Amino acid sequence: MTVIVQDKQTATTADHAAETRIARERRSALRKTVLRSLGSAGITLLVLLLLWQAVVSLTGISSFIAKGPLDVWQFLFVGEDAAEHRAQMFPLVGQTLMDSALGFVAGMAVAIVLAIAFSLSRAIEAGVMPLVLLLRTIPLVSIAPVIILMTGRGTTASVAVIGTIVVLFPALASVLFGLSRASQESLDVVHVFGGGRLAGLTKVNLPGALPSIFAAARVSVPGAVTGALLAEWLSTGTGIGGAILKFNAQAQFAELWTSIALITIITLVSYNLVQIVENIVLDRMGMGVSQR
Repeated sequence: MTVIVQDKQTATTADHAAETRIARERRSALRKTVLRSLGSAGITLLVLLLLWQAVVSLTGISSFIAKGPLDVWQFLFVGEDAAEHRAQMFPLVGQTLMDSALGFVAGMAVAIVLAIAFSLSRAIEAGVMPLVLLLRTIPLVSIAPVIILMTGRGTTASVAVIGTIVVLFPALASVLFGLSRASQESLDVVHVFGGGRLAGLTKVNLPGALPSIFAAARVSVPGAVTGALLAEWLSTGTGIGGAILKFNAQAQFAELWTSIALITIITLVSYNLVQIVENIVLDRMGMGVSQR
């Protein structure tokens, strides 16, 4: 009896040690993922800043019109009126961020729902896909008046619709590709145990499509920002998209270049945040880079 108890205690200790080791390895992998993403973002940002400064310095464009990274830094953080400039620019950036988030969430949701519907029914795909392709083919500027007429000028609905159109097609194509890569053997197991097409979709196709869904999310981040800028330009007149027109018309080139710089940084940061979440989730599910 004493031997059995000792064996159980030894097994428990070994299990606890294994769990501790796995947790430590996961924390280490998470730190490496975050550091790698931050390093990639930093390198990308540095390259962009160097290219930007080189174009401004070497092309001979008037310094009144062209502003470099140092000019933007001076405008926002160093100059005498820097606090006023931040008070002017940051609310615009906040509005564009909210509009981008709305378009991103709406576009990704519609893409996932349509991809699932297409996987369940070829008839739905045959009826809806031509409309999706049509929205992708027609320039958004040309159909924007119709969208604004239907949803109302300056409304949240107009921002959501325009953002969804920009995000939808690339996200839909990626999610459909992921759903189609499901293991046939795993689907057969579900069917053997009495599961139908919907069960196979929820238990096999969707989990297996997570890498493609996250890839769609990463691609959709810059698309959502573009959709938000278009909606602000064409419909609401708020945020960075609406302000850029005013800055250009009033020859406020420092504000114009600062707007472009802030939007670029926001897009880069958002992209890397999605990538970090992707790596964490896929690693938790055993679908990380090392497992694939």
